[in-house]
Amino acid sequence: MFKYTTYTLKKIENIFEELEYTIRYAKGNFKSGYCIVETKNVIVINKFFDTEARINSLLDVMANIEVDEEKLTEKPLEFYKKLKKKVLDERLEARDEREEQSTVDSPSSTVEE
Repeated sequence: MFKYTTYTLKKIENIFEELEYTIRYAKGNFKSGYCIVETKNVIVINKFFDTEARINSLLDVMANIEVDEEKLTEKPLEFYKKLKKKVLDERLEARDEREEQSTVDSPSSTVEE
């Protein structure tokens, strides 16, 4: 795994910057700790989060967006590939498992006309 440091946070923020996303740290009424304003490529992170929570929120976002690797310069691309291999793929698998489980657990509803 990697260390949850401000240096790691800066490296992740740099990836988003190269992908033309703006990250804002602000107060918000959002349960997950972040929200994405998709049409403007803006990510808002709860400003009261510590470094670890900020990193985890950004990794959640990264796992759920399409990353154009061609936009990344050499060092951010190298770091992104490490993140993808170690962290992002695991998050995607866990998310897929949760989604699968929720579809199995929820009863299917039909609408009668």
